[in-house]
Amino acid sequence: MDVGGNSGLPVNNKPRAMLPNKSRVEFTRNPRKDSEGLSESPDLEFEYADTDKWAAELSELYSYTEGPEFALNRKCFEVEFRTHVCDRKWTELDAAQHRAHAMRLLDGLEVIARDKRLKAARAILYMSQGTFSECSSEAEVQYWMRYNIFLLLDVGTFSALVELLNMEIDNSAACSSAVRKPAISLADSTDLRVLLNIMYLMVETIQQDDPADKPEWKIIRETFRAELGSPLFNNEPMSVMLFGMVTKFCSGHAPHFPMKKVLLLLWKSILFTLGGFEQLQSIKVHKRVELGLAPLPEDSIRVIRSMRAASPPASASDLIEQQQKRARREHKALIKQDNLDAFNEKDPYKADDSREDEDDNDDNDNSIEAETFPLERDEVMPPPIPHPPSDRVSLPKGLPWAPKVREKDIENFLESSRSKFIGYTLGNDTNTVVGLPRPIHESIKTLKQHKYVSIAEIQIAKEEEFQKTPLSGGEEEVEMSSIELLYQGILPSLPQYMIALLKILLAAAPTSKAKTDSINILADVLPEEMPTTVLQSMKLGVDVNRHKEIIVKAISAILLLLLKHFKLNHIYQFEYMAQHLVFANCIPLILKFFNQNIMSYITAKNSISVLDFPHCVVHELPELTAESLEAGDNNQFCWRNLFSCINLLRILNKLTKWKHSRTMMLVVFKSAPILKRALKVKQAMMQLYVLKLLKVQTKYLGRQWRKSNMKTMSAIYQKVRHRLNDDWAYGNDLDARPWDFQAEECALRANIERFNSRRYDKSHSNPDFLPVDNCLQSVLGQRVDLPEDFQMNYDLWLEREVFSKPISWEELLQ
Repeated sequence: MDVGGNSGLPVNNKPRAMLPNKSRVEFTRNPRKDSEGLSESPDLEFEYADTDKWAAELSELYSYTEGPEFALNRKCFEVEFRTHVCDRKWTELDAAQHRAHAMRLLDGLEVIARDKRLKAARAILYMSQGTFSECSSEAEVQYWMRYNIFLLLDVGTFSALVELLNMEIDNSAACSSAVRKPAISLADSTDLRVLLNIMYLMVETIQQDDPADKPEWKIIRETFRAELGSPLFNNEPMSVMLFGMVTKFCSGHAPHFPMKKVLLLLWKSILFTLGGFEQLQSIKVHKRVELGLAPLPEDSIRVIRSMRAASPPASASDLIEQQQKRARREHKALIKQDNLDAFNEKDPYKADDSREDEDDNDDNDNSIEAETFPLERDEVMPPPIPHPPSDRVSLPKGLPWAPKVREKDIENFLESSRSKFIGYTLGNDTNTVVGLPRPIHESIKTLKQHKYVSIAEIQIAKEEEFQKTPLSGGEEEVEMSSIELLYQGILPSLPQYMIALLKILLAAAPTSKAKTDSINILADVLPEEMPTTVLQSMKLGVDVNRHKEIIVKAISAILLLLLKHFKLNHIYQFEYMAQHLVFANCIPLILKFFNQNIMSYITAKNSISVLDFPHCVVHELPELTAESLEAGDNNQFCWRNLFSCINLLRILNKLTKWKHSRTMMLVVFKSAPILKRALKVKQAMMQLYVLKLLKVQTKYLGRQWRKSNMKTMSAIYQKVRHRLNDDWAYGNDLDARPWDFQAEECALRANIERFNSRRYDKSHSNPDFLPVDNCLQSVLGQRVDLPEDFQMNYDLWLEREVFSKPISWEELLQ
């Protein structure tokens, strides 16, 4: 995979000016300039959540080329409806009549004729779409969608759809036909798209928790959640079946699979059965209580939501104006510092490339060293600057995160202190402080106050105990939760699943160049007849870009959810998945994704709002023009693209955290300038995860880089959690930890394999620990089935093996 190339959009392209939409973007009042000459433009008011608004998630299911099929679904429903219910409207019938007709349509899925099955499926899809021809508003469509989908689920439609989907997956004729075709289009996946559309609408609608739901709906919802995560579909959960579709598509055996719809359904199935970020936080709190650990120092979701983004640099005129104001002050020493910040420092928000970092000279050594780090001034945050009163919400002063210390950090600190002051060491003893000076006692007390024991550490200790004492350790009680069932289902083929997801992510990334050997992910967006006019070409271009963005959104969400849930369930499940992602080049792939003009990606306008469902089926479609297509929507940023970027940064953090060899991969692939460009985006959560990635590699980037990026260093101090005793900013003792990627990963892999073998591989248990039957009578009494050819030639066997061989009975007796 080509990671080093700077492909994709040019870095210096400026995003078009966008009109603010007050429904999605709110501006903070009284923008001001702070004392360092930084002009505060409004933050992007992006609220990170499990999913976008329901209407947006519904609209992303359909590509714009599928537009004509809405009318076709309606026609199939109305033909069937009028045959049995005369000329009355669906919305006028009572509940019993609704149920009777739903059962009739369900029977239509059982017929042998393929075209009749498809018509019945289209009629069910129209019901799932809210019987929109009888609705006058989008809210009414959504109401009838919810009503119809709960009705369809209650009569058993989902199980029938899964059976039909299995038939289509195993349809060898369709697969071989698609493989032979030079160009695959929307028509090749018609049956699959109809089934996946209904299933997605059902999962997406039912997972929306509405307080106004009837009690019976709530029961149906919880039952459906349990069934979806249980091995009821071919003895495996629904998600495993969808993973199988992904690998079959990537292997080239089924190029007609509509991959965007498969990935969206996979994402929503995982989200519904396992739970989102709020549920993850509550599971974490519950597990810590069960294990007797101290409560979490803070709610990370709330902390991140209350954080503000760092401000980008001001314009040149603003900097000159600020400099002139400062020149009139008495504190002349500050003028030099201002010049330094403004002109001699490489800005984290300026688009630069790796050559700038490599070619830095030491001209400014003396002047830069005049600036002390915040910690050298006995303060962690700079003193607050007085500002005029405004309507802005006042945040509490101080660091946003409580500091944390690991047991290992306390051990290392004590060992180095003993070695320095006394000249001996005590191993893992963290209590004996005899002979150490009083300040060391105070330091140890402070470290222990902020000691944090993670769930993962407890799980690793328990696993070591199981491996040491397999007999006396007893049986491990494994709770058969949805995440445990999913792990057991995907365990045999997890490496292939990870490779397949990353292949599709690479094909959908905007920085990827079209290659002949890359997989075709556009099978379910290209029409049968290619566009003939400029307007049609523009519309298809928007559709293709939107299609790729939605695929990136789904894959990033799937990977992040699985990593987080596996880590909570068992650390070695997480490590197994993470290691296979690393082996499949996930780290350079994500860096390649960010090696583009990230502001252009986040402000991209690849959507045509008038063609989005349910707007397009309720309102009259205006005449599309080139101007209206170019205008896009009025939002200041694209929700799905910002969501994808944050997810990918979080995945990168999870893969590299506490892994020295993987941190060195970030350094080797020159990620620092790529990540610094991502700081341009004024969104606190995205900046936080970028700063975390920069923090872990800062000590390896060299003294010159740190001197030239003081604002980035300062931002890390203010926004990222402090690990006491962590000298991340100084680069000490680098030679003590050589980069031995192979040894570190091999040791981890051995631990993972031992865990998987002990817990899941019952057939290859250690024979030394298996029970042995020593009773002669029971052993001889066992019936042994001999093969037929042995029984036919039994006389020959006796002659050859018994009668013709001399036996020395004396030796046997001895």
